[in-house]
Amino acid sequence: MMMIPMIAFMEPLRLLLLLLVPALVGVYLLLIWRKKQRSNTSGRSMFDFVIPKERTWLRHLAVGLAVLSLATLTVAFAKPKDEVAVPRQRATIVVAIDISLSMLAEDVQPNRFDAAKVAAADFVNSLPAKFNVSLVSFAGTASTLVPPTTDRDIVTAAIRDLQPDQGTAIGEGIYTSLAALTQVPPDPDDPKAPVPARIVLLSDGKTQLGRSSATAAEQAKAQKVPIYTIAYGTQTGTIEIGGRIERVPVDLAELQRIAKITGGEAYEARSAGQLKEVYADIGTSVGTEKVEQEVTERYAGFGLAFAILAAVGMISLGARWP
Repeated sequence: MMMIPMIAFMEPLRLLLLLLVPALVGVYLLLIWRKKQRSNTSGRSMFDFVIPKERTWLRHLAVGLAVLSLATLTVAFAKPKDEVAVPRQRATIVVAIDISLSMLAEDVQPNRFDAAKVAAADFVNSLPAKFNVSLVSFAGTASTLVPPTTDRDIVTAAIRDLQPDQGTAIGEGIYTSLAALTQVPPDPDDPKAPVPARIVLLSDGKTQLGRSSATAAEQAKAQKVPIYTIAYGTQTGTIEIGGRIERVPVDLAELQRIAKITGGEAYEARSAGQLKEVYADIGTSVGTEKVEQEVTERYAGFGLAFAILAAVGMISLGARWP
């Protein structure tokens, strides 16, 4: 079932002018009825010769467009407002990267690990300059490699230096990311203002060690920190351990659950190209916020367009186009 969005207005009383619309439509219909009555008694009028009957539809269309223009401009006059995406001035993003040995799988070229480092560095550099960025890595344990900072070079250098390790502790990665947020430097313009925070967590496996990722996600929810998860790799990925080939499929369900609990978004990336696209989409999401703004121009533009079309129709009634 389609949901019709509700429009809020800064001057709702002005909408009373919309009562003129049905009144004008009624007057127009009355004039048409009277004209038909006169035509039935006195034959064709001079008006009929100027505007042939076969073009009556054009007159109706022009009037309809004029009425639409009046209604839309009245809505604009009431100063409608809507949620609009605007760039955030400040925010803190924790980039949490899985560095477990399964990241060496080559189902993503050249392998999951190297492709992930390149995409993460590009993502960090794409964020607004005033954003604080922190880097957390996790395998069997988790570490804050870079506390929140606006220095992109430090973060990208730390990403390049990442090395794979044993184990996967997604829950610990979340807890460490939340701890990193306590180190956010205050806003120099408003030290007491809370800074919006997001965690962007990339993993290719499922929790093997440490605390539950679901419990960690509940903690993030309590702190109002959405987590954007990226399930990275394919279901056919393999690595070689001690001469044996081990399958390392992605656990989509765990990562989707984390995102759902925290109110974030769950993404999948099966290639280096898809991973870059995911990071770009996340960058757009975390880099903007929804705020209520007056959108009078939007409705005024529609009203003007209807008025122009109505004018073209009225002109056409009295002229033959070549």
